[in-house]
Amino acid sequence: MKKTAIFPGSFDPYTMGHHDIVMRSLEIFDEVIIGIGYNSTKKNRYFDIDLMVKKINSVYSSEPRVKVIVYNELTSTLAKTHEAGFLVRGLRNTTDFEYENTISQMNRYLNEDLETVFLITSPQYAAISSTVIREVHRYGGNVSEFLPYEI
Repeated sequence: MKKTAIFPGSFDPYTMGHHDIVMRSLEIFDEVIIGIGYNSTKKNRYFDIDLMVKKINSVYSSEPRVKVIVYNELTSTLAKTHEAGFLVRGLRNTTDFEYENTISQMNRYLNEDLETVFLITSPQYAAISSTVIREVHRYGGNVSEFLPYEI
């Protein structure tokens, strides 16, 4: 049976840390769906969602096991729709774990067949966050080494 994982997030922007998680996930799963979700706590995106879809698709243009989708529903429901039994989440630190653990428990409550797999961020990407990248970019700083595509 095909092992499909969803890697959900707002990806505003999609960073080298995210890319690292996807590439490592491909060693575990047959297919990884990058799900760009609308986060109700984040009112306005900095990078246009269509631009992110285009940029992320360009990164994986030669990798047919990666799909990029946009969704506006519960992640647990999205997993059922795509017959995905796994969610993949990257953890940079204990703060990430506390936040992600709570979400994982709720996803499991909503979809008992859904397992969350946590991957510890590779050390060279642990300090990268989309929030910091947005701020650096907003004020004209060079963020190219933190993104797997040109912006």
